[in-house]
Amino acid sequence: MAGAIITTKGQITLPQEIRDYLNLDTGSKVDFIIDENGIVKLIPLNVSIKNLSGILHKKGMMSATLEDMEQTISEGASDWT
Repeated sequence: MAGAIITTKGQITLPQEIRDYLNLDTGSKVDFIIDENGIVKLIPLNVSIKNLSGILHKKGMMSATLEDMEQTISEGASDWT
């Protein structure tokens, strides 16, 4: 477990192992979330599109075809015209 000390300005320096694990560099943005158990979570906001691949997939869910996606886009676009 990595730790940090809070300065008089309320700042902390994230330990190198945490920065490396989350791929954070100077200027990287993060969010803090308090979950239902009172645990504070650090969420990196520098996630690449590649890392998001498959996060919405649920077991048993069928993948949409390109034709399905184009049809949905066309239907949505017609609502705006």
